[in-house]
Amino acid sequence: MIGDTKVLFSGMQATGNLTLGNYLGALKNWVNLSDEYLCFYSVVDMHSITVRQDPAELRKRARNLLHLYIAAGLDPEKAVIYFQSHVSGHAELAWILNCFTYMGELNRMTQFKDKAAKHADNINAGLYTYPVLMAADILLYQADVVPVGADQMQHLEITRDIAQRFNKIYGDVFTIPEPFIGKAGARVMSLQNPEKKMSKSDENPNASIYLTDDPDTIVRKFKRAVTDSEGMIAYRDEQPGVRNLLDIYCACTNHTPEEAVNEFAGQGYGTLKGAVAESVVSVLRPIQDRVKELEKDKAYIDRIIKENAEKAEYYANKTLRKVKRKIGYPDRIR
Repeated sequence: MIGDTKVLFSGMQATGNLTLGNYLGALKNWVNLSDEYLCFYSVVDMHSITVRQDPAELRKRARNLLHLYIAAGLDPEKAVIYFQSHVSGHAELAWILNCFTYMGELNRMTQFKDKAAKHADNINAGLYTYPVLMAADILLYQADVVPVGADQMQHLEITRDIAQRFNKIYGDVFTIPEPFIGKAGARVMSLQNPEKKMSKSDENPNASIYLTDDPDTIVRKFKRAVTDSEGMIAYRDEQPGVRNLLDIYCACTNHTPEEAVNEFAGQGYGTLKGAVAESVVSVLRPIQDRVKELEKDKAYIDRIIKENAEKAEYYANKTLRKVKRKIGYPDRIR
């Protein structure tokens, strides 16, 4: 907590293209949170390099993600929107926290096992200690709450364990973060395999709707979306493909599943797919238009990058000074 205001931290990696699932499941809900919290929204480019990146492409994607944050409605005058790599405190605190994290804890992290299997030729130490850097991201700003999905809960749990261990030794240094339980974002599943979440790393481009997809591409992908042979539009677990289409439609139109099922009663899957595609196009068009405006306004974006990095550094350094003093680092003479 900073003053009387609770702090919220979240971020997205500057790799791949953001999907409709990223927007409806997270980014859309971030927009209103800065009215209630002091929000730090990071473009987590440091996490991105656990996998080899093309340098020019990483810089481009990081800036594009910043554009999308703002285009989606995040206000850089209210929330702190910044590049993780512009605040050296993330790396400094991560090293310190590495020394308070046990190997057994890291060995239990399921995401490391999954990523190591996918990148067997590059199982590096950064991939292994990724959860410690994530803990530093959160604890650096004394975050009270962190929006997390089920796949990230393990990372928040180790963050809490590290913070509690540190506090037990040195006193009340870190705020112990809680998971943010707000309005649930839409759970958007793959268009080609509705049993798994839509992912920006999916190798099948038809499985995901990207925020940068043009209307024709969106329509084409929904036409190819997996349904079933029942031929009936119903909202039930036995029809995951149809249920996913209805979830997307409801998230884009603010209809309830019951209203959507009634709307499409007696109609075919083709009609449903067309309507869902149209609703998605209408949601993404203003975001895409705003991105184009931001891409042309380099001076504005450069100012946001500079000012928000300075804000983030100010809060990060307050925590770092306290941590360094507690663990016994010599005072810096200025």
